[in-house]
Amino acid sequence: MGKYIKEYLAEVELFVSEMSGRSREELKEFLDEFEKKISFFQHERLIHLLVTLTFALLQIFTVYAVLSLPYPSSLTFVILTVIILCLLTGYIFHYYLLENSVQRMYHLRDSIVEEIKKRS
Repeated sequence: MGKYIKEYLAEVELFVSEMSGRSREELKEFLDEFEKKISFFQHERLIHLLVTLTFALLQIFTVYAVLSLPYPSSLTFVILTVIILCLLTGYIFHYYLLENSVQRMYHLRDSIVEEIKKRS
């Protein structure tokens, strides 16, 4: 997904840099498709936020279990804590990419809308 977002953002940035040579109808058509993609990415961002929060809660639970259980019993939770921490770290980085990419898309959308308004 990260590669797809980066490639799509590069495509949109190229389109925005070449807007002056395009007709108003082309801009509107591109904007319609772009807004659909933004909504898909927003949905993806929401799902990953929920997954990230779930793993964060699991991490808190396992750390609490490690600290509150006696040694032989807590060993399983130590391993589980490390595994969840690795997954949580990956989810945080992925969510960071999604969040920043969607915000960049908002700015690009605003640029397209402003160009359309200029041509009215």
